[in-house]
Amino acid sequence: MSLTPASSLGEELDELLGASDVWPLLRGARLFVTGGTGFVGCWLLESILWADARFDLGVQVTVLTRSPDVFRRRVPHLAGSSRVRLHEGDVKSFTWPSGDYSHIIHAATETNTDLSNPDALALYSASADGTRHVLEFARKGNVNDFLLVSSGAVYGRQPADVPRIAEHYPSAASSLDVQAGYGNGKRAAEFLSVAYQQRYGIRARIARCFAFVGPYLPLDSGFAIGNFIADALADRKIAVNGDGTPRRSYLYAADLAEWLWTILARGVPGEAYNVGAEDDYSILDVAHRVADVVAPHVAVVRAREPAEGVPPQRYVPCTRKAREQLGLTATVALDDAVRRTASWHRRAGFRASE
Repeated sequence: MSLTPASSLGEELDELLGASDVWPLLRGARLFVTGGTGFVGCWLLESILWADARFDLGVQVTVLTRSPDVFRRRVPHLAGSSRVRLHEGDVKSFTWPSGDYSHIIHAATETNTDLSNPDALALYSASADGTRHVLEFARKGNVNDFLLVSSGAVYGRQPADVPRIAEHYPSAASSLDVQAGYGNGKRAAEFLSVAYQQRYGIRARIARCFAFVGPYLPLDSGFAIGNFIADALADRKIAVNGDGTPRRSYLYAADLAEWLWTILARGVPGEAYNVGAEDDYSILDVAHRVADVVAPHVAVVRAREPAEGVPPQRYVPCTRKAREQLGLTATVALDDAVRRTASWHRRAGFRASE
């Protein structure tokens, strides 16, 4: 079978296929994917379509989208694949499609939210109510395998003395903090997933995602590294809005796709796996690395100096469980990940207004 015209990611997708042995486990899969039009979803589609073309897997993918027309205009090579069918609807209320499905990947989340002043109810409802609706579809349709794309936000604020937070760590997003609507919504989604497994036998796996970088990452949605890359591509000073001390780690998008497919196919039902990188950097250091890689001549400025004696906030996973149980590793270093992301956006026609 000839390869699908998968944009400009062919070499990276070949690397991904060569690094993973998970693809035969998805042969003949009938997949229903929510959130298939965002950053995570596009990488899932790119990778499974490339694997299907290379290994003749015979997969079919139905993608839930609020606007099929917008998706077709943005990524016509994905939307136009003979292996892909678009299903219009909102995750909380979509009409269940006909047909038989073997797997559901639930990656939808609320995106139409001002990150500086988040709508707690919208964020919570998208996760909790949306997940309940998708699980009911799985139950009624006798779908056996379910992957919930959750978030490290379920842990709440990571203690400063915990360098990497593990799946068993006894912390949680505060139920009294309306700023924690996203984390609490994801916690509810995780609970619903394992409760449906216990009652109805759906094999639910959970991927707790942290921070990422790579092609398809939006450069204007409040993600610090995306904002920095946008500044560098636009040849303007890279602005760090805070004091630059919070610490983050970034997993490259191709690794993210491999991790999610592996957790779906080989993860233990009823368990959660952290998804991310362990090598962490301060936000200020990330800004300087982006400058060095993309536009060495631009300046990096931060809004304020750090307060004395205040420990940095951390958002860094421990990925020992994924590494030891599933053999998953981060393969792309941060500087290379930034270089690849910036190059992709240039090829995609980045404009300074982005």
